[in-house]
Amino acid sequence: MGAIAIEPIREAYIEGFHQALDTVSRERRYLAFLEAPPLESTREFVRDNITNGHPQFVAVSDGRVVGWCDIRRHEREVHAHRGTLGMGILPEFRDRGLGRRLITVTIDAARAIGLRRIELDVHADNVRAKALYEKVGFVLEGVAREAVLIDGRFIDLIKMAMLLR
Repeated sequence: MGAIAIEPIREAYIEGFHQALDTVSRERRYLAFLEAPPLESTREFVRDNITNGHPQFVAVSDGRVVGWCDIRRHEREVHAHRGTLGMGILPEFRDRGLGRRLITVTIDAARAIGLRRIELDVHADNVRAKALYEKVGFVLEGVAREAVLIDGRFIDLIKMAMLLR
């Protein structure tokens, strides 16, 4: 594997992002998806991010999207200072510091567009992700008990946020 670049999302990466999203979704452990939405829905999501300046970055290794991080600004005016973070990394690229690189770049971009608060939900059993979020400054705000049901198993959701000052 070659060097891994962190780049802003662009049209050329949509299909690769979709494939990475599908791979992580099908692990049935980390995301709110059990499979990626249809490619056209993913295309609309990415194009909306580009058009509206929502920070979205991809990790690229040898031309392949191997991870992503995005922060979507909330639409309503009274919540427009907030954004929700989503991210994922392909299994074979985890535990190499890539998550921290991705999230740091994306948070910096959120700060640059004037976001004040970034929120996320993480499955309570996703210890690796929770540790990453804490390292970069997210704090626990609450727990939604049995908020997720996958394959007959209930999972608590940890609510975390950070304030950008």
